[in-house]
Amino acid sequence: MISVNEALKIVKENTFIPSISEVPLLESMGKILAENIVADRDFPPFDRVAMDGIAIKKSNQIIFEIEKTQYAGEPQKTLQNPKNCVEVMTGAVLPLGCDTVIRYEDVDIQDKEGTKYAKISIPFSEIKSGQNIHPKGSDRKQGDILLQKGLKISPAEIAVMASVGKDRVLIETPPRVAVISTGDELVEITTNPKPYQIRMSNSYMLAGALAQIGIKANLYHLTDDKELLFNKLQEILLNHDILLLSGGVSAGKKDFVPEILNNLGVKKLFHKVAQKPGKPFWFGKSEEGKTVFALPGNPVSTFLCFCKYFLPQKEEQVILDKTIFFKPDLTYFVPAKTYFQDGQMMATPFEGSGSADFANLTDCDGFVELPADSQEFKSGISFEFVRFRG
Repeated sequence: MISVNEALKIVKENTFIPSISEVPLLESMGKILAENIVADRDFPPFDRVAMDGIAIKKSNQIIFEIEKTQYAGEPQKTLQNPKNCVEVMTGAVLPLGCDTVIRYEDVDIQDKEGTKYAKISIPFSEIKSGQNIHPKGSDRKQGDILLQKGLKISPAEIAVMASVGKDRVLIETPPRVAVISTGDELVEITTNPKPYQIRMSNSYMLAGALAQIGIKANLYHLTDDKELLFNKLQEILLNHDILLLSGGVSAGKKDFVPEILNNLGVKKLFHKVAQKPGKPFWFGKSEEGKTVFALPGNPVSTFLCFCKYFLPQKEEQVILDKTIFFKPDLTYFVPAKTYFQDGQMMATPFEGSGSADFANLTDCDGFVELPADSQEFKSGISFEFVRFRG
């Protein structure tokens, strides 16, 4: 049996390496970006007018003759007389010879014998050179990296890529993932179960979690039959990059999964982790680079192992709001609800009824990770958090 840190290190060292493909921009939504996106010009690419109004060369003057109008989408115009002004619209290029924009709300427009004038109606002290102008390159410079490869593409990233003319984009091709529930006691969710049966939920839970990170999984149910397990797993291995199994890895008389995987040439990298829940967790890799996560069948165990070892996690600390005692020399992952208090992330633990109490997870945001080197975990102390919600 190995520690949680050792198990995590082994999983990371044997992570599936995705292939790269080029897709149309909109097809990249929800996928992982596989290239850096670079600014092809300054952002904004010109001194941009930020408010509808008049553009002037700042001086002590308050009344200006309107020379012309600069609209958005027009080539840059020039202020011929510095005592005059140009009417400007939001998004337009700042006219040459101007350095300040006064919004319409702060000027009075008058027409005298066919000539239009603009009179500033606010105190001169409120006018600042450069106001209401979005300077060229103030957001990003040409050549700056706008998006780093490795991030998940959302509508915001789509907008950035569109702005630099990326009609096609390189993405990580999602792995082909199989989610496999094992067990004679399981029936389909559309079935009315007999008193000794249960509807399968783990596979749907895992498939839903995978969908959240942009991976569509194929679902299978295999009964506890050695020949069937061998034949079906052989076929599934051939057609997928990653297998996520639930059940059949403990010490029961029908827990055949480790033996079958070994017979199929999947090398065991570890079996059993010093943790609760999820101690029977099995992980291995085939010669072809296929990775297999064989997870314990109890729902909370299944989900904890998936979140800790498969789901990408950001480092996060939470503070316990009550003391917990846990005697076994194991890393203890306790479901918890998080909330902010005085600017700190707090966690209320829900110890529930054990690793079968998956309904308990609906009240929680993740698992507080309590290290194996202690038996008392005091209120007010911070610990690592494995988040699955929010």
